[in-house]
Amino acid sequence: MNALIVGADRLGNIPDVLAGFGIRIAAHVSGRDSAHQRRSAPLPAGIQMVILFTDFLGHNVMQRFREAASREGVMLVCCRRSVCALQQALGRRIEQGDCEGCRGGCATRRK
Repeated sequence: MNALIVGADRLGNIPDVLAGFGIRIAAHVSGRDSAHQRRSAPLPAGIQMVILFTDFLGHNVMQRFREAASREGVMLVCCRRSVCALQQALGRRIEQGDCEGCRGGCATRRK
């Protein structure tokens, strides 16, 4: 699954956590650019999930990316930028049963 990460300047261990869930970072946007507050552009092609790090974003940026995810029918995950918060948020959004047909192998790694 390809994800767009919105928020935070540096990701630290976040890519490792996402890889454990079978998620690849397709794009990362810090959200600091003032154009992100005003734009209503579509998400990059091939994105199946948008992850918002809420402790690094203003309300306008969050609203724009929430609207874009909703408009395009993409899964949205909102959490603070910490490994634990991300793991909990992904665990709530990605059900174990959804992984039955996946060949990523992440379901066995999370047990």
